[in-house]
Amino acid sequence: MTEPQCIVVLCTAPEDDTASRIARALVGDGLAACVNRLPGVVSNFRWEGRVEEERETLLVIKSTTARLAELSARIRALHPYELPEIVAVPVSGGLEPYLDWVRSSVAGAPGS
Repeated sequence: MTEPQCIVVLCTAPEDDTASRIARALVGDGLAACVNRLPGVVSNFRWEGRVEEERETLLVIKSTTARLAELSARIRALHPYELPEIVAVPVSGGLEPYLDWVRSSVAGAPGS
């Protein structure tokens, strides 16, 4: 059996306690091994025909493809945006003991 592929999921959230709540829930639910919160991100985007600018916190979420559907559903349940950013990027390499830790952290976790 092959190991699940590690991924990094990017998600922006409002600059309030939303990012912290989402990060704690994803790790607590065993859907993410680690979530980094990077406050102070300024996002420019087109929404409903207008160009918008918002200050946000970027979440950098480490997980696996095997948990992506559940992770995405949990983010959507917790997120205040109608259409939250959920972008999964495959990890093509890295320190293997770290990647093993990511996989094991989400493998037998609550909710799996």
